Amino acid sequence: MINEFKDFIAKGNVMDLAVGIIIGAAFTAIVNSLVHDLINPVIGLILGGVDFTSMYLVLSGDVPAGAGLDAAREAGAAVFAYGAFITACINFLIIAFVVFMLVKFVNRVKSLAEKPDEVAPEVKTGPSQLDVLLEIRDELAKPGRG
Repeated sequence: MINEFKDFIAKGNVMDLAVGIIIGAAFTAIVNSLVHDLINPVIGLILGGVDFTSMYLVLSGDVPAGAGLDAAREAGAAVFAYGAFITACINFLIIAFVVFMLVKFVNRVKSLAEKPDEVAPEVKTGPSQLDVLLEIRDELAKPGRG
């Protein structure tokens, strides 16, 4: 059983998966920063300076007026944090688009690698030795020669 586990771990697919998970975690941090630091401020500007990630509705409990999402949660109120959900949806769409572009690029590279090299067109460099000999033979065979 241990040998089977070693074989499983040593397979290339498992190692590729592990690398993919590590890169994915690092990429998630980049996408989160993109959404929180670049996209949400623009959306907030469009919505009149509202902090997009702090948008919520209080379902039950008392929350001081103007309190942010974190303050509402700390007060123990049940909140419907639709701003955080929309942010997660934006993150998903960005990640899905980048993965789509990555898969498209990898498929293009694979298809180029699988195509046989195109045969270079034959370059005419002049008559071959055989052509010259055939031409001499034909000239010698003409009537009146000989």
